[in-house]
This record gives sequence, C-alpha cells and structure tokens, in this order.
Amino acid sequence: MVKIEDIEIGEFPLLLAPMEDVSDPPFRAVCKENGADLMYTEFISSEGLIRDAAKSLQKLDIYDYERPIGIQIFGDKIESMREAAAKAEEADPEIIDINYGCPVKKVACKGAGAGILLDIPKMVEMTAEIVKRVNKPVTVKTRLGWDHDTIKIVEVAKRLQDVGIKALTIHGRTRQQMYKGEADWSYIKQVKEQPDIHIPIFGNGDIDSPEKAKEYRDVYGVDGIMIGRAAIGYPWIFNEIKHYFKTGEKLPPPTLEQRIDVVKSHLKFSVEWKGDKKGIFEMRRHYTNYFRGIAGVKPFRARLVETPTYEETLLVLDELGNELAGAELMTS
Repeated sequence: MVKIEDIEIGEFPLLLAPMEDVSDPPFRAVCKENGADLMYTEFISSEGLIRDAAKSLQKLDIYDYERPIGIQIFGDKIESMREAAAKAEEADPEIIDINYGCPVKKVACKGAGAGILLDIPKMVEMTAEIVKRVNKPVTVKTRLGWDHDTIKIVEVAKRLQDVGIKALTIHGRTRQQMYKGEADWSYIKQVKEQPDIHIPIFGNGDIDSPEKAKEYRDVYGVDGIMIGRAAIGYPWIFNEIKHYFKTGEKLPPPTLEQRIDVVKSHLKFSVEWKGDKKGIFEMRRHYTNYFRGIAGVKPFRARLVETPTYEETLLVLDELGNELAGAELMTS
C-alpha cells in the first residue's frame, strides 16, 4: 500500500495532474468517479492567495467526494509561499503540494514553477519553510531540470526529502522541452533506485493508454503514475488502466451513451459550482475532447458551444445521442 505520510492511496495509485483551467472540482468529480486515486487542484498563485484574490480563493474549493486531495500552490517568494501554504491548509486538504514544474513563460521566467530549477538552493529553502509552516504532509511536483544541461533531479529529490517532503512527482521533461518530444523516465527510475530515497516517487508524462501505463510501471519501478492531458475528455482512462493491470485485457471504449452521461454529470457539477452562465461557458472547452472521433458530431459540437442555457444544452445532448446512436463505432 502506497502512503503519503499516513494517507493510504492504493497499491499502485493513479493520480490526476493539476492542470490550469482543467482540474477544477467539476472535472475532478468525473475523474474520481472513474477511478482516480489522488487528485490535485489547479495550481494557485501564492500572491493571489495572500491578497485574497477571488479567482485564487475559489480554487481552494474542495469537496468530500474528492478526498484524498491536495491543494497545489506556486510562487517565487519564500515568505508568500509560506503564508499561502498556511492559507491553503485552512481549506483542510489532505496534502499541500508545491508546483516546481510549470513551464509556461509567465510563471517560469519569473522564477516560479520550473523557473526555480535554476536555483536549487532556493528551491530547497522554500520547501523547508513550507514544511515547517504547515501540519499537513507536503509533496512536490517538478521536472527533470531547466534544460538537459541542468538535470540534477537525483540531487533535488534527496534534498527535498531531507527537508521533509512526503512524496515527489517527476515529469520526465525539462522546462526547455515544454510538452514537446518524449518524456524521459530513465531519470525518474534513477531517483526511485536510490537506496536512500524512501518517499513515494510518482512518474508523469506521456501516459495515454493502459498498455503504456503497465510498461512504464514495470520498466521504471515508480510507486504510481500521474496522468494529465490523457484524462481531458477521457476520465475513463483511470479505470481502464486499473482493469488492464488486473486482467491484462482492455476494456472497450466508452459508448456514445456513456460519454453523454459523463458530459451531463460534468456539466451539472460545473453549473452548480460556477453558476449557470460561467458554468456553461467554461464547459464548452471540453466538448471537443469528450466527442473526439465520433462520426457526425461536428454540427452538434458547434451547437453545444453556442447554447446559452443548461436546459437547452441537455436537449442538444439528448438529440446528439438519438441522432448518432451507434456512431461511436466509427471515426470522424
């Protein structure tokens, strides 16, 4: 059983990655229903939290059905991160997670996210201060390094463990790579094989099928896998991986009816959490992914992104299901 401190998260846990503008409570709800073992919030700005910015505060919303859950924070100032961690702890998550992996320019080039990989002593100091400030277990998500010439992930893992983190997730790319090229898990394996590493090590990057999840589990020896982009519009991936681990057989892909049911559930959570107008608007980014590969779906997708009310959206979804029944076996 894998544990983060005393929190049990399964024999080989599957984690939902924190993704900006994706990993909100409605999305997390459908991922949890479909097998995610541990989830994280979208990353939250430390400066926004300590200044009580409405957008940052809303991201602290967590619900009992999501547990165990971690709140993830990012920032470049140690004192701000300390206070943000304390504020996040007040929301009563199981875990406080630190983002040292975001590669986007507006974050990394200010020294936050993956930017801190250029200053490992500061990274260690910041982590130590956060660990001392909160009572919840602290975890970290990071990348291999800033670029190929600065990969020091084994040293980073040991130093972060030494200052008290309880688990480490490593994305197998450098900041320079962004999301391009292939994730290199050999470095993650190096970390896992260090005799003095005793915290759980989770791998992240490129897991998009049950077969790949099993291969990477077996080859790289990680304690669990974090899944990000492959879950967008496809929350079934968690249970599909678990079924494959258990039986060696692949589950059939979700039917059109199953897809519509999950979309309705996601939409319902979205409207309940954000209100009708914003909930419907922000749901629109998900339809393409939910109905990818369904022949004949294009005109319905166009209507879904223009429909203004919850009730009308449900009607379009019902019409889509009636008109395209059986189309899930085809490709667009």
